Amino acid sequence: MVFSGAMTALVTPFRNGKVDEAAYRDLIEWQIAQGINGLVPCGTTGESATLSHQEHAKVIEICIDQAQKRVPVLAGSGSNNTEEAIELTRFAKDAGADGGLLITPYYNKPTQEGLYQHFKAIARSVDFPLILYNVPGRTSCNMLPPTVARLANEFSNIVGIKEASGSIAQVSDVLELCPKNFSVLSGDDFIALPSMMMGGTGVISVTSNIAPAQMAAMCKAQQAGDSKKALELHFELMPLHRDMFMETNPIPVKTALSMMGKINLEFRLPLCPLLPENTEKLRSTLQKCGLL
Repeated sequence: MVFSGAMTALVTPFRNGKVDEAAYRDLIEWQIAQGINGLVPCGTTGESATLSHQEHAKVIEICIDQAQKRVPVLAGSGSNNTEEAIELTRFAKDAGADGGLLITPYYNKPTQEGLYQHFKAIARSVDFPLILYNVPGRTSCNMLPPTVARLANEFSNIVGIKEASGSIAQVSDVLELCPKNFSVLSGDDFIALPSMMMGGTGVISVTSNIAPAQMAAMCKAQQAGDSKKALELHFELMPLHRDMFMETNPIPVKTALSMMGKINLEFRLPLCPLLPENTEKLRSTLQKCGLL
């Protein structure tokens, strides 16, 4: 499977300390109606680090059930524990997801060889489309392009990467070294369009939680070769991108969704509410962008 276009790294709505299933289903339905190209439950934006194993499974199952195969579901199934990542990926496959998103092991700080062995073990254990997830800003571990290419060339079920190093040069190196059918998805909204202009297939987006139609339109325009239109949409989206990262993700995006009436504003500690001055700045941006 080729994962492409605008895929939303979904937030996980909470209410009174529990997953808010009704709000989550409504959010998924709105995303699909707005033309999003794929859904990613239980990633960084979904506060996966603070979900219990039971909640993790529930969130993925709800997403798959609500999507009903209308768009691909790429389920977060990674861990810094290789055996746990294998178990989570098996669950995602059995639940009916279209692929598993595998973060590089955090805290352990493995070597490049350790990264290779980690993903090799998962790829050999679960015959299922796998997307690597490189986000050194979160993990203190940068999976380098030669390691990505080694995995992409040796394992047919490792079909792509979410590249969130923030480096255009690194994106370029991955595209240069990996097979042509390897999906390179930007993990940074800011450089989604430049990544696609170099040959990337799309983006796993935070901003598309609140602006799915615009993100999908930008990707569609670039895929159609209309770089002028794509660039116009890129610049229209930039104020939203900036505000989505004014504080730690997903604090701003959940705040924005609550302002839009999509979810209840609730986080899991150690995440906490947006600072008052940033809340007002975000509200102003949403109003200027026509989202309020």
